Amino acid sequence: MQQLAEKSANAGGCKLCPKFTHTFSILGKKWNGLIIEALLVKDTMRFKDLSASINGCSDRVLCERLKELEDEHIVVRNTYEGENRIDYSLTERGQELREVMSTVHRWSDKWN
Repeated sequence: MQQLAEKSANAGGCKLCPKFTHTFSILGKKWNGLIIEALLVKDTMRFKDLSASINGCSDRVLCERLKELEDEHIVVRNTYEGENRIDYSLTERGQELREVMSTVHRWSDKWN
């Protein structure tokens, strides 16, 4: 397992692991954590239900974030043949964030 941070011989400072940096660029983006949390609570959600559960996020931004999370293989967009229905759920990769989100909940309960 790579360390969270590695000493940089050239700069004498601290260089963050690229995998860690990439992960935080996803999880740290506004609304992504709330989208993931909503889908952890309710396994599958239609767009309108996701939109209603995340106050303050415009439909345009929600659509962008869902597409980004799809591109990262965290969210899957489910379509149903013969039906005019689309919903979203977490992939296995997204489901594995459950422990991370639980830790964030405990931290926020303690410090907020």
